[in-house]
Amino acid sequence: MSPHCPAQILIIAKEPVAGRVKTRLTPPFSPRQAAALAEAALRDSLRAVSATPATQRLLALDGLPGGWLPAGFVIIPQRGTSLDERLAAAFSDAHRLRPDPVVLIGMDTPQVTPALLGEAVDALERHDAVYGPAADGGFWLLGLRRPDPALLLGVPMSHPETGKLQLDRLDRAGLTVHLLPELTDVDTAADAAIVAAHAPDSHFAATFRALGR
Repeated sequence: MSPHCPAQILIIAKEPVAGRVKTRLTPPFSPRQAAALAEAALRDSLRAVSATPATQRLLALDGLPGGWLPAGFVIIPQRGTSLDERLAAAFSDAHRLRPDPVVLIGMDTPQVTPALLGEAVDALERHDAVYGPAADGGFWLLGLRRPDPALLLGVPMSHPETGKLQLDRLDRAGLTVHLLPELTDVDTAADAAIVAAHAPDSHFAATFRALGR
């Protein structure tokens, strides 16, 4: 990480409780199995963040922390109703705690690596924003040198054109954007198979195999 542009890394996540997470995995998975996959994905995401140099590591959590949470994370509650509101609030709260650039990811890309996160952090030295597109048309990472709720509020989330609309918002704000490689979010059973094959040594893949997939 460049000493000229320190950044903090933020994960936004739900407590992996059966029936509340990864509901699009059921069927074929049961709610309990879907929650196990969600917890494994969260563990992998937290591990990648823990291994990446950052000025602060935060978890914007909907729910309560559990044994899956490693040391070294600041827990902040999610605020807002819609996803755009929760993302905007997470950026604002992290930046209020520490006025450094913020790199945000979710818990849906357990194949994320410290190298990718490090690239995102470093990119904010030369760019106003960094963006990681997801295969479903959304995004798996968003980094902002100067977080501003106006960059997110009103962008339709969980929509086939979410990513395009978010990039348009950044462009209209006059921001320079560094693009990262596309990753697959785990939303469906087909996604889970793709991600498990891509990251065979992850907690996620081990859990996927243990469930007989």
